[in-house]
Amino acid sequence: MDSVQTKNNYRFIILSVASFIFGLIVYLPAPEGLTDDGKKALAIFVLCIIFWVSHVIPLMITSLLAIILFPLLGVLPAEKTYSLFGNQAVFFILGAFILASAVTRTGLSNRIALMFLKWFGHSPKILLLGVIVLSAFSSFWMSAHAVAAMMFPIITAIALSLELKPGESSYGRSLFLGMAWGCGIGGVATFLGGARAPLAIGMLHDTTGESIGFFKWMLATLPAVITMLAVTYWLLIVLFPAEIRDVKKARTLLVNRTACIGKMKRKELSIGILMIATIFSWICFGEKFGLANIALASVVIAFVFRLIRWKEVEEDVNWGLILMYGGAICLGFAMGKTGATRWLVDISNIELIQSPFVLIMAISLFAIFLTEAMSNTAVVALLMPITIGVAIDFSINPIIMTLAVTVPSGLAFILPMGTPAVAIAHSSGFITPGNAFKGGLILKIASWMFFNFFAYYYWPLLGLGL
Repeated sequence: MDSVQTKNNYRFIILSVASFIFGLIVYLPAPEGLTDDGKKALAIFVLCIIFWVSHVIPLMITSLLAIILFPLLGVLPAEKTYSLFGNQAVFFILGAFILASAVTRTGLSNRIALMFLKWFGHSPKILLLGVIVLSAFSSFWMSAHAVAAMMFPIITAIALSLELKPGESSYGRSLFLGMAWGCGIGGVATFLGGARAPLAIGMLHDTTGESIGFFKWMLATLPAVITMLAVTYWLLIVLFPAEIRDVKKARTLLVNRTACIGKMKRKELSIGILMIATIFSWICFGEKFGLANIALASVVIAFVFRLIRWKEVEEDVNWGLILMYGGAICLGFAMGKTGATRWLVDISNIELIQSPFVLIMAISLFAIFLTEAMSNTAVVALLMPITIGVAIDFSINPIIMTLAVTVPSGLAFILPMGTPAVAIAHSSGFITPGNAFKGGLILKIASWMFFNFFAYYYWPLLGLGL
């Protein structure tokens, strides 16, 4: 009862403080260099930040609040506000969610996972490598939290077959952390691993008219992703050495489960072919036809051939995240349109940083640690309007700044609130906050260093020089 009362008091305090700050910014005179509309946009921005960080109301409801406030305060016309909700990024991620639902519902994802892990079930170290690689590679093509949800019961069954004890088994910790960290790292490699990249690209396109293709994004991130996965494997072996010598029981379990699934069904094969064709189209024709158009065309084909049912889609798609994207894109557009972003850049004294590379390092460091405390989509919504303004002032390619925010914001390794994959791993009972902090902090620092190393030495080869 005391816990409920404490939560209610906390919620009341946050709502009261947020409302007071919002009203204060709206009604005080605009400071020098900031227009009245810019001041109102800034008030909405601050209100959203408080709600995103505190979680007193759901993220998607905060985004809806922003959409409501812009026309009410006269910052943007209602027609423009709601039209931003139809951004291509929103429909791309909607299509990706529906296709991921089809892959999961047909059992294709589970079949691939079991077959893949069966190949790696020869020793504790090799099995751990399989868990990391499969989690990461699956997150190239599906939402990272969906991959974690798919992998969790399989790894739980492996742990049970090996008689690993929750809270005691060092190898159990490495398996679940390998799953969570692999999902996070793999999720930044493409547009499909989470909401961050489509959201950031939507905000980038609406603000500057610039964009980055599916294939070029992969080229930019893949070397860092592979390096981070290697560090993850080494780190887990060193910090959480296996207390068992063989995994024969786990291999037997995986072989039996694979046999129980039976032969591949027509739906599975059809969805597999459709996904391969879709990914190929994103890579080769994404810039010409649009990622959203390709995604939605694949969805239509899936329904035409009855590979998925709408009732299943309704249950599987995270509709709240769709609302989140629309509000965040609207917020970023309004901040840029009214000059609020430029005013924030001007008062931040960021011009004291003379080197563009040092600026990239600072932004990526802020993003990679901020994502432990709040949703990665909220981090992108918070930082993108500011970093785009900085890119314009420093004459830096805004695509580079987009990568500097979006990739690090997906690398949450420590706290459960950072990403669902880490929260799912914590729910296993094998991981304590101390375990996650010890390994996660080292991995986070190493990931930040490697990200900036490749940004400096590798990105110029792709035409993304500072």
